[in-house]
Amino acid sequence: MEWKNKINALSNMGLLSQFVGMLTDSRSFLSFPRHEYFRRLLCNIFGNDIEKGLLPNDIPWIGKLIQDVSYYNAKSYFGF
Repeated sequence: MEWKNKINALSNMGLLSQFVGMLTDSRSFLSFPRHEYFRRLLCNIFGNDIEKGLLPNDIPWIGKLIQDVSYYNAKSYFGF
């Protein structure tokens, strides 16, 4: 559960929305499965927190945050 603790720590500090996601060597054959696994874990954390009432059931807001962490923050940071 170390990954969940790191995601929660970023969230508690208000930094999760700026997180660039999981970075790996994109030329590696296993990069795609790693990124997909990261995205699934991230969505699972948010889904569980929504079900527990810890986060608002605001799908557009949560969806944008997950999209930003999964793609747009890294795209912006690296200037792609």
